[in-house]
Amino acid sequence: MNRRDFIGAAVAASAGMAATGSAHAAEKAALPVPEGARFAGMAGAYSAMYTPFFRGGEKAGQLNEEMIERLIEYAVKTGLTGMYLTGSTGEGFLLSLDERKRVYSRAVKVAAGRLKLIAHVGCISTDDACELARHAAKVGIDWVSSVAPVYFGQNFAAALDHYKTISEATDLPFMVYSVLGRLNPDQAVKFFELKNVHGMKYTGRDYYELGILQRKLPKPAIFFAGADEQVLNGFATGGFSGCIGTTDNQIPRHFVKLCELAAQGRFIEARRYQEDVCRLVELVCAEDNESYHKSIMRYIGLDCGDARRPNGTPLSEAEYAAYSARVEALGFFRRNEANLT
Repeated sequence: MNRRDFIGAAVAASAGMAATGSAHAAEKAALPVPEGARFAGMAGAYSAMYTPFFRGGEKAGQLNEEMIERLIEYAVKTGLTGMYLTGSTGEGFLLSLDERKRVYSRAVKVAAGRLKLIAHVGCISTDDACELARHAAKVGIDWVSSVAPVYFGQNFAAALDHYKTISEATDLPFMVYSVLGRLNPDQAVKFFELKNVHGMKYTGRDYYELGILQRKLPKPAIFFAGADEQVLNGFATGGFSGCIGTTDNQIPRHFVKLCELAAQGRFIEARRYQEDVCRLVELVCAEDNESYHKSIMRYIGLDCGDARRPNGTPLSEAEYAAYSARVEALGFFRRNEANLT
């Protein structure tokens, strides 16, 4: 489905709801997805899940699998469609291959089909990424994804080979993770000619260039907005089936509501939710230490520990308390929210 067809589907869906005059139909409206089994049920908001670590004690800094369970239950409770595992937010490049495999396995076991699970398998080594992709397929992950080559292979030919090799490692649908840098539609379209490449997580802000790419697509593909502060902008331009982001962890209901309202074409009402997201993003971006950002999860009752070096350094209790006061001042958080009925 190209961008024009995608927008047409959304308009048709909206017209159908208006014709029926059914409030129930409006409540059930969903962002459109391309046709095909691989896309079924994919529309909506996804958290780019924090990888949780233990705080303090003998296990400090180690993977906390029990918290993975609680994160997934909270995602289900708040209406998220799915979770994006071991991506940038999940500190995937700072985890061992074994840790990443454990995240995938535990997530599949706990989600039990209630959420869509996308495993980011990007690694410095293409072979390592393929190993993770095969494990993801083995344990029952729904999609795999990867950033372009990191550090080595900083050219288009290397990126194309990287994606080709990973996408052919399994039969799972593959999602390109476009983050930072300018999107070149004439190059990016070649990714979608590869086996199993059927989507993109677009963490960018140039929807004009993205629209050019979408019009060039050789086959149906699904797109997710990855810049939290730009989600509503992406929905307004058409062509997105949902969003995947960091602050979806912290205020998931905001993103679920953004998706619902966008599906109904109620963009003016959706602005208040996007404005809250932007205020949170502004707070998060004010600190370079990822442990501050991760501490918001502790504030809402899901302590994911500190970030791993060099992504961040541990916070003192005084630093955590001061930052929590800034979070509370935003006015749309409740302390221990995840544990309240």
